[in-house]
Amino acid sequence: MEESSAAIGSLKGPTFYQSLAAGGLAGTAVDLLFFPIDTVKTRLQSSQGFIKAGGFKGIYKGIGSVVVGSAPGAALFFCTYDTLKQHSPLSPQFAPLTHMLSASIGEVAACLVRVPTEVIKTRMQTASYGSMAKSSFSAAKLVLSTEGIRGFYRGFGTTIMREADAIVLDPIHFAPIPSIRDVESPAIAEP
Repeated sequence: MEESSAAIGSLKGPTFYQSLAAGGLAGTAVDLLFFPIDTVKTRLQSSQGFIKAGGFKGIYKGIGSVVVGSAPGAALFFCTYDTLKQHSPLSPQFAPLTHMLSASIGEVAACLVRVPTEVIKTRMQTASYGSMAKSSFSAAKLVLSTEGIRGFYRGFGTTIMREADAIVLDPIHFAPIPSIRDVESPAIAEP
C-alpha cells in the first residue's frame, strides 16, 4: 500500500496543453453526441410549439455554432479549473472547497464562449429567424445586427448560476478521486 500511496502522491496534475486538448476533445464529443436530443428538448420548450419550431426536421440545424464553440469552451473550462486547482493557496484539508471554487470559476470562463454559441444554436434550432438564417454564421450576423453584442450574452447570468450551482450542489462531480485510493479497505475474511 505504501508504494501505491507514494505513486499517487507523486502524480502531478495535467499540463496546460493536456487540459486544453482533453477538454476540447471531450467537450466536442459530448456536444456532437447529444446535439439531436438537445434540439428536440429545445423545440419542445419553444413558445412556437414543437412542430412550428421545426419538429424532427433539420435535427442538426445550428450544429455549426456548437462545432465552433464547443472545443474552446470546454478547453477554457478545463484549463481554468486545472490551473486554479494546481495553484490554490488553500491547504490540502480544504481540497473539496478548492475543487468547487476552481470548477465554478472555470464555468464562468467557459460561459464566455458557451453562451454566445448557445444563443446562436437555439435560434437555429427553433427557427426563430425563419428563412433569414440559413446557417449559424448568418444567425450570428442577425443577432449582432438586431441585438448587438449583448444579444450574444442573453441568459449569461442564468447559465452561470445553473452551471456553478450544479458544481456546488454536486461536489462529488469534481471530488479528488485519487485520494479515495489512499483509504485502506477492511480485510475480508476468506472462507
